[in-house]
Amino acid sequence: MIREVGEVIAQQEGWLQVKTALKQGCSGCQHQNHCGAGLLAKALPKRDGIVHVPANGEFKVGDRVELHLPEQVMVRFSMLLYGLPLLGLVFGAGLASWLFPGSEPAAIFTAFGAMAVSFWVIRRYLQRRDIKIKTCLEVQTLPHL
Repeated sequence: MIREVGEVIAQQEGWLQVKTALKQGCSGCQHQNHCGAGLLAKALPKRDGIVHVPANGEFKVGDRVELHLPEQVMVRFSMLLYGLPLLGLVFGAGLASWLFPGSEPAAIFTAFGAMAVSFWVIRRYLQRRDIKIKTCLEVQTLPHL
């Protein structure tokens, strides 16, 4: 289960608006001055995310909550986000090699074109599935400190 702590900032008709502090990359690593994630964490020190989730209980503005996302959902969408563009790249290169034998520029442009189309397909798919993804999130109230 993937967990993220946040605070309820608004509530309306069965939905919550939760503000989370996005994780800082590599904050404790000794190589943070040399890797991209560590440098990005330093460049953008204050990053907040706002998530709209279904309210499956009684919550009020200011409540600290914990969002839970099943790991299977995360793995499935990670495979989609990484696998489909890779397949598009390979398919596009293979198609161009078959249609235009010996033309390397055609293979390169077709491969990147197919990859771009795959990103567009993923974006459209996820826009339609947005509500479904949000319903996979579970919200639990954390005790006040």
